[in-house]
Amino acid sequence: MGKTRNIFEEVTVDKSSVNQPKSGIINNERDNWRNSVLVWLKILFAMVIAMVIVGGLTRLTDSGLSITEWNVIKGALPPLNDAAWILEFDKYKTIPEYQLQNKGMALSDFKVIYWWEWGHRQLGRLVGLVWLLGFLYLIIFNKIPMTWKYRMLLVGILGGLQGTIGWWMVSSGLSGRMVDVASYRLATHLGLAFIILGTLFWFIMKLGRPEVELLQSRRLRDKKSVRWTTLLLILTFAQILLGALVAGIDAGRSYIDWPMMNGEFLPSESFDYSPFWTNFFENPALVQFNHRMLGYVLMCVGILAWFKLRNLAHRKLRISFKAILIMLIIQMFIGILTVLYAAPWYIAIVHQLGAIFLLILILQARFIACHPQEQSLR
Repeated sequence: MGKTRNIFEEVTVDKSSVNQPKSGIINNERDNWRNSVLVWLKILFAMVIAMVIVGGLTRLTDSGLSITEWNVIKGALPPLNDAAWILEFDKYKTIPEYQLQNKGMALSDFKVIYWWEWGHRQLGRLVGLVWLLGFLYLIIFNKIPMTWKYRMLLVGILGGLQGTIGWWMVSSGLSGRMVDVASYRLATHLGLAFIILGTLFWFIMKLGRPEVELLQSRRLRDKKSVRWTTLLLILTFAQILLGALVAGIDAGRSYIDWPMMNGEFLPSESFDYSPFWTNFFENPALVQFNHRMLGYVLMCVGILAWFKLRNLAHRKLRISFKAILIMLIIQMFIGILTVLYAAPWYIAIVHQLGAIFLLILILQARFIACHPQEQSLR
């Protein structure tokens, strides 16, 4: 019989002999794919930003119509000898932009605008290739859940649609008396680029946090902040589209005083075009006026949103609305400079980059409002 033990005797346990369960083992196995997909999306996101900037420079340098054909495979190679360059130049000479605006252009000048457009298209091909290779890898090795496969497929579909709209835009300037692409087609092209950019950024933010945490955080969503970010997002996107219309018809170089427009609040020629509806897309006076007015509305809404939400308990959300307001002020200041200096490319492209930053800040605030993280009480 064993020795009787005191009930108060300290008992030690050899912990090495006990199998301790590892915390979060299920989540770890489930989320192993997230880091690789996150890196892939960040690469695509950076490339799309570059695509938007190069596209803006292509428009500002009047290079978008220098390549008059769309060949997905063959067009990947630039002219490789003098004969090929002359052939491309001869094709360019047949379109209205050359005949009505650039008559007598030297071959050396044509090469400059050709390289801008070729680089823009080449970057588009590269973005598509990076998406395709990453998507095929994830599908073949079954790395991601089905819901995320559909989301990644959506990104690819939007990218393919963007390429199609890009050619639809370019083709509008190859006939008739157009010396530029149709402004509404340019707005469609740029608008879809920002939709792709916003989609990628939203997916990046979702992948940056565990799925379980996101599901739990939805119970704490700040509905008031969500409504304000929704309004800011709609107004910002509309302002981006109006900015594209301004760029499409060079309206930023038509009225270079501020706050008036050629000494008037609303230029007297704002409704001179016929039919009436074309004034909203093609009349430089009305297009720039609308862009200015919506800019003022957006600024007022940004100030009001910050004022209403400046005392939010959630610190990150409070800071996000302050950052949006600061970016709005910067963006309006750059917009005024763009007008006063007749839209030189180096100011105009900074203005476009500011629109990207503003969109990102609003989306970030919206994400924090939809999925607030727990914070310290201090």
